[in-house]
Amino acid sequence: MTNQLDALKQFTTVVADTGDFKQLAQFQPQDATTNPSLILKAVQKPEYAPLLQDTVAQWTGRPMDEIIDRLLVRFGREILATIPGRVSTEVDARLSFDTSATVTRAERIIELYQAEGIHIDRVLIKIAATWEGIQAAEQLERKGIHTNLTLLFSFAQAVACGQAKVQLISPFVGRIYDWYKKQAGASWDEAARAGANDPGVQSVTQIYNHYKRFGIATEVMGASFRNVGQITALAGCDLLTIAPELLAQLAASDAPLQRALDAEAAKGMDLPAVNYDEAGFRFALNEDAMATEKLAEGIRAFAVDAVKLEKLILAA
Repeated sequence: MTNQLDALKQFTTVVADTGDFKQLAQFQPQDATTNPSLILKAVQKPEYAPLLQDTVAQWTGRPMDEIIDRLLVRFGREILATIPGRVSTEVDARLSFDTSATVTRAERIIELYQAEGIHIDRVLIKIAATWEGIQAAEQLERKGIHTNLTLLFSFAQAVACGQAKVQLISPFVGRIYDWYKKQAGASWDEAARAGANDPGVQSVTQIYNHYKRFGIATEVMGASFRNVGQITALAGCDLLTIAPELLAQLAASDAPLQRALDAEAAKGMDLPAVNYDEAGFRFALNEDAMATEKLAEGIRAFAVDAVKLEKLILAA
């Protein structure tokens, strides 16, 4: 009998969404993703305290931004020792509207990984999918540095990322779902908006079908899940990044799982071609209240956690 996690791995590359590398081995994911909030959560656990203290002691006196990057790379290195694939490491969210600073920071993170003997192809640089972030990613991709565009909530963001030839995008299923559920209030019907009718699932499905229909090579990695139903409704997506709690639920279930997204089927769909210049992108994003709110909120939350991480470093 195959469990749902093993069944999912037949259609989709499973990625672990955690900074807690000690949890990884049991789920045998291909890749792993981190973000400032996940690293902050990990370094506050007793088993990771020595790693934080060690990094701070080794690089004391260096600028704070460099110490943070070294800490992120330290976590990334530990994660890569456990998985066969790639790790995603995030550029400081406070640089989300600064293209050149994002490029500079990304290049340093890659240099730090390379100094540890880690090949450039095993690292994805995570960048918020603002217009400036997407332009930074386009520059980095031309230099052979691969990127993962995060905080992605809208079709417009996905189209612009495809045009920029970024390696991978992370559309946030759960946060889209959260927004629509909150807007609906008491009228929200959980059963009617589950599975393929979940607004987050619908967003990723639209993006996936568009990419496959037009031969866009950018990988689609659904992220930020609230329940197993959202994951199983996206079986067949290029990748899905899943928190350890939900990986455990999938591993514990032997319910049948079928492919939901199909690249071959998408190639035959009658879909309009879409392209954006900067003005078109900004207007399309502005027209999407959910995406506008969630992108701004996500950047603010990651920036707050970056400051908390700095305080922990100062106290270490």
